[in-house]
Amino acid sequence: MDTLEPSRVGKKRAPSAKHAESFTPMSSALPANATHWMSVWRRNYLVWKKLAIASMIGNLADPMIYLFGLGLGLGLMVGHVEGVSYIAFLAAGTAASSVMMSASFEAMYSGFSRMHVQRTWEAIMHTPLTLGDIVLGEIVWAASKSVLSGVAIMIVAGALGYASFPSMLIALPVIVLTGLAFASTAMVITALAPSYDFFMFYQTLALTPMLLLSGVFFPIAQLPALAQHVTQALPLFHAVELIRPAMLGRPFNGVALHVIVLTAYVVVPFGLCAWLFRRRMMK
Repeated sequence: MDTLEPSRVGKKRAPSAKHAESFTPMSSALPANATHWMSVWRRNYLVWKKLAIASMIGNLADPMIYLFGLGLGLGLMVGHVEGVSYIAFLAAGTAASSVMMSASFEAMYSGFSRMHVQRTWEAIMHTPLTLGDIVLGEIVWAASKSVLSGVAIMIVAGALGYASFPSMLIALPVIVLTGLAFASTAMVITALAPSYDFFMFYQTLALTPMLLLSGVFFPIAQLPALAQHVTQALPLFHAVELIRPAMLGRPFNGVALHVIVLTAYVVVPFGLCAWLFRRRMMK
């Protein structure tokens, strides 16, 4: 009987998985304070700066090909669009799309590696940082990398005379907000992804259609009426509508609406992915 009693006691004390989850408050999925996430950002920065040049070249190669390949090649046939040369029209769209791609890929592929493959998140969670701090730090880091890509495109466009220098500075806060929006949205996909292959669905079914429908390559007025209404719900459309006037030195229209939509794409996905990550990490 004495040999059986410890096992019985052990069984009574062993909590179920559901009971164990109750010990972790929902507040752990939220940032502990306003500064803890900076430690995650700094950790990612220190790792990235060792390969910064190669990383920047990789992020800039694709948008530069679009800018000069389509801008100079297709631009000869198209001529002017909305009163400017096609390459100038395309430059603003390319800056926005570069932010979208860079933020999404960093949040998905690199974020998934640190969370699932390298298990860096588990190590960080043994510190005073919460899961919410980690998620926020990852989002801001992905947005930071995307800002570098967007700003680089703007500098090239400005140097070649395809953007108005004083006014394009207004696009800087828009680029930051756009990076946060796409990083936050992509983190939801990361929270759901069982493997790297899962990201191809998001890239093919969401990012590519958004790239084609949001006014990057041609004005959305060319689209059917139904497609135009759908496009207005996409974050890239609102980013382009703010970045293009800034780069071309034109007046803005509907600034409040564009900012509100982009902000919603930051806040709502962050809350959702924080909840999803909490469920995933507790398994």
